[in-house]
Amino acid sequence: MSPARIDAAELRRLAEESGPTSPDAACACRLRAATSWDSITEERWPAKLMERIGTLRDPSLDEPTFEEFHPHGTRYDSADAPIAVHHFPFNRCEVYRCRSCSLLVLRYTEYGGYYVDHRVRVVDATFIVEPG
Repeated sequence: MSPARIDAAELRRLAEESGPTSPDAACACRLRAATSWDSITEERWPAKLMERIGTLRDPSLDEPTFEEFHPHGTRYDSADAPIAVHHFPFNRCEVYRCRSCSLLVLRYTEYGGYYVDHRVRVVDATFIVEPG
C-alpha cells in the first residue's frame, strides 16, 4: 500500500496539530533541533518512535523538479526557508510523526555520486506556502 499523498493544506493542518517545535522540548526522538535539513544517518534515525503518515511526492511524476522556491533570499539550508511542497526538496519527502512527542518532520534521501544522505527537517506550519 502506497503512502497517502499530503498537500500543503493537509501538511499545515498536521503541523498545527503536532507537538511544539521548540528545540528545548525533550523527547527520545531528538529531532526538534532539525530545523534546516539536518543529516540523520540510519543509525541515528529513531525508527521505533517514528510513524510514516504520508508523502509529498507526486506519484504521477517520474522525476520531480529540482527547482527550489526562495522568494525572500533564503537558501536550501535556511531554517526559515519556505516549505513549498511542489518544489525541491519537499517534493521528494516522506512525512513522519513521532509517536512520543507528536513532532512532525519531513525526510528525504539525497543521492550523490558516492553517498546517500538522509535529511530531516521539522515542519513548522508558519513556513508552509502554496506558490501560485
